[in-house]
Parts: sequence; C-alpha cells; structure tokens
Amino acid sequence: MAEAAVLAEVWRGPFMESVHTGHAVICDGSGQIVAAWGDPDAVVLPRSSSKMIQALPLVTSGAADAHGLTSEHLALACASHQGAPMHVERVNRWLRDLGLDDNALRCGPQVSRDTALKLDMIRAGESPCRVHNNCSGKHAGFLTLAQHLGAGSDYIDPDHPVQMACKDVFETATNEETPGFGIDGCSAPNFATTMHGMARAMGWFATAGQRSDGLSRAATRLTEAMYTHPELVAGEGRACTRLMRASKEPVALKTGAEGYFVAILPERGLGIAVKAADGATRAAECAIAALLVRLEVFEAAHPEVAAFLSPTIHNWDGLATGQIMPARGLLV
Repeated sequence: MAEAAVLAEVWRGPFMESVHTGHAVICDGSGQIVAAWGDPDAVVLPRSSSKMIQALPLVTSGAADAHGLTSEHLALACASHQGAPMHVERVNRWLRDLGLDDNALRCGPQVSRDTALKLDMIRAGESPCRVHNNCSGKHAGFLTLAQHLGAGSDYIDPDHPVQMACKDVFETATNEETPGFGIDGCSAPNFATTMHGMARAMGWFATAGQRSDGLSRAATRLTEAMYTHPELVAGEGRACTRLMRASKEPVALKTGAEGYFVAILPERGLGIAVKAADGATRAAECAIAALLVRLEVFEAAHPEVAAFLSPTIHNWDGLATGQIMPARGLLV
C-alpha cells in the first residue's frame, strides 16, 4: 500500500512549519488512472463530495421531471450551501411545493453560515431551522424521491428505498462494491469507496454527455446544473463557488467534510478526487486548485484561484507571516 503524499506545505517566513499529506487521483472516462499521488486504493468516506451521485436517483426515477424541478433545484440537491437567504428561500419553496415544511427534513438544525442572516436571526431571537442546514437541498431531493416512490418519511434509514437507490448508483458510478457506510453530519448514510473509485466516478460524470443511457443523461443534467449555478452549490466566499466562476471552461467542483474535494471536467473527460489525510479543508482546497492549474483549467495568477492555491497567512495584526503552498509535484 502506498503512503500518503505531501499535498500542501505551510511556510512561516523561511521555515516550512507544517505539511498536509493525503491522496489525489485523476481518472479518465474509462476509469483508468491518469495520475495519482499517495494511495489510489485508500478507502475513504467522500462525505458531501458524493452529493451529485446521491442525486442521480432523483433524476433517473422520473421524480425530478414529475415535480417540475429546474436546474436550480438540481444544483441545490448537489449543494453544501451556506444557508444564505437565496438557499433558504428556494428550499422552503421546494418543501411547500411538496406539501411539506421544515419538520419533514431529517437533517439537523444548523446556524446559517451567511453572516448577515445569522446576525439578523440572533437579533430577532430566532433559532436556526433544518432548512438552514447546508444539506437541506440534498434532503429536499430525498423527500421528492420518497414521495415519488410512495415510500415512508424516514428517508435516511439505510434500508429505505431512497438510500438503497443511492447505494446502487454509488456502486455503479464508482464501479466498486462499497465496503459500508458511515452516518454523515446530516444523518444520511455516506458510502465508502477507494480514492480510485471516487475519481473513476467523477470521470464517469465527466464523460456522461458522450453516452445516451438514462443514468448518464441524469449525470449530465446534474453536472450542468452545478456549473450553471455555482452560487447555489456553495455560496459567496466559498471555494466551490469562487473556483467554478474562475474556471476557463465548465467545471463542476464539490467539497466534502474532512478534507475531501472532487472535480468533474466535461471538456477534458477527466475526474479528480482529493483527500487530505488530516481532514484539513485548506489542504484539499490548495491541492484541487493546484491540480486544475496543472491541467490548465485555471490560471494560477487569477485572484480567485490564488486565494486557494497559495493563500497568504496573516496574523492578528494583519501582518503577512507566511503562505500555504501546494506540493511542487502537484503543479508539474
């Protein structure tokens, strides 16, 4: 088994103070590894980076079309949004269209990560709701699928038809039998796979437009929804949104908890999976930016790219004290 590779270095003045290790894999549409760092066979939980896979049954079942879902709905189904008004209002409207309310969601309440809304709610003495949870769009998709299937309301149960459908498409996209699952922060099962499996799935998404089967058509719709509505996939100030906007070509990016990040590159027919072994978001953001610069999808000098590729570290007095840098092997 290969060891984790250095993904990012943290420098303070002339000294390398810290390093982040992990794994990164680039796959083509056939599932072949184009390049890899660390261990492609490392078993991981991709966390929210797998949301576009979890959203596949919403489309393939006919539920999305039966309920008149737009590309905005599909982007929210793939999102880890920050609970800003643009997200909350859309998910609430989606729930109302289903004849449901906040109580139908099985994700827990979460304080909005949108500063203005969070402060407004504090001043008004309002408690956060489930709709503010970053996964509420995914859960609205689960509810839509559950209604369409005539299944019960406990859609997060691993044996529920919704989750069984998610497991089935996860194994299809990764082309691996999952060894199991962990319960995610939003209470839904999160299926494990290898780094190769997740990169293979992203490569499969990237080349979905070249195929005509129903599952591939669904993958194309979800990918297009993500890069068409980057503000819904994450939100202002967030890496997914900022980097998708900065890209020279359509690219779907998705972060996941504990240092995970994926990219779908339709024009290249490539998929990327990154995992920081210590769970550091800053390392995963740095590494994914570096790999996309390597592939010439990003310009390294673009301010939005540089903010994640090589961010300056400041102290409490605003002084520049160091910098985060990608491992050289990721760039060249």
